Amino acid sequence: MQEAVLGGRFLSIGECMVELSQAKDGHLRKGFAGDTFNTAWYARACLPTDWSIDYFTALGDDAMSDEMATFMGNAGIGTGYIRRLRGKTPGLYMINLKDGERSFSYWRDSSAARQLAADGDVLRTAIEASDVLYFSGITLAVLPREDAYTLLAELRRAKAIGKIVAFDPNLRPRLWSSLDAMHAMIAEGGRASTLALPSFDDEAAHFGDDSISSTIRRYRQYGTTMVVVKNGPDGATIGEGSDETLVPAVKVEKVIDTTSAGDSFNGAFLAHYLQHHDALAAAAFAAEIAAKVIQEHGALVSPEKLKSIQ
Repeated sequence: MQEAVLGGRFLSIGECMVELSQAKDGHLRKGFAGDTFNTAWYARACLPTDWSIDYFTALGDDAMSDEMATFMGNAGIGTGYIRRLRGKTPGLYMINLKDGERSFSYWRDSSAARQLAADGDVLRTAIEASDVLYFSGITLAVLPREDAYTLLAELRRAKAIGKIVAFDPNLRPRLWSSLDAMHAMIAEGGRASTLALPSFDDEAAHFGDDSISSTIRRYRQYGTTMVVVKNGPDGATIGEGSDETLVPAVKVEKVIDTTSAGDSFNGAFLAHYLQHHDALAAAAFAAEIAAKVIQEHGALVSPEKLKSIQ
């Protein structure tokens, strides 16, 4: 795996949406979230100030897009590479909770983020200016096929010159035209990456993996150097070289909201790994962060509430 980077630029690529989550007395709380933005949020919370965190997406020219960009900037996440598209708006989703487990309703068909990779020159400039790249299967799923291949080509270039490219497959079959299309593009995502962060329940359900070792082996065959397989309360398994090591999850008495469990793990893992180059310690730290996050409402937990985790 690449040497740890002391200070640098972290670029997360994907879609941030307007989030509606449950509040008291049947009301809804508005926020902004999305898998790759959530990971950027937790990376920002866990990395020192000598690291910059930037978000790459496309937004509209409406008031909600303005508010979202302001929110990102106020959180310390750079917005300089975000494209603004006339007549477009952000996507929206609502969290439905039952016993701490979540389901989602989406309104995203006209989301500006679907055009985030339409300008290849802007995309290349952002990637070339960054040391670490992060994207997900959802990033690939929401793009037109040609634009998804543009993104993948730029990520392969970054990988070839030694940049760290991290990928969460984040399998969501209903975003794809078919399971075959999802399988093919997730494989391409793996080939463009140095580090994969899959969730075992998704991989078992949609790729038929019968063990965590099978998941690790498949992503290694794609060409990733390290695979971190998340398995909820059963912990995370680090596959690097010929070693597979389980790092236990942190037990939680009461789960409030699992919305950003995997995303927070990813952001915290990457933040710790980039600083200390120790995957096992990074996974243990990320497990602590994820345990704190699932005891709070919504996707984004205030960094102030995470400071006690060392």
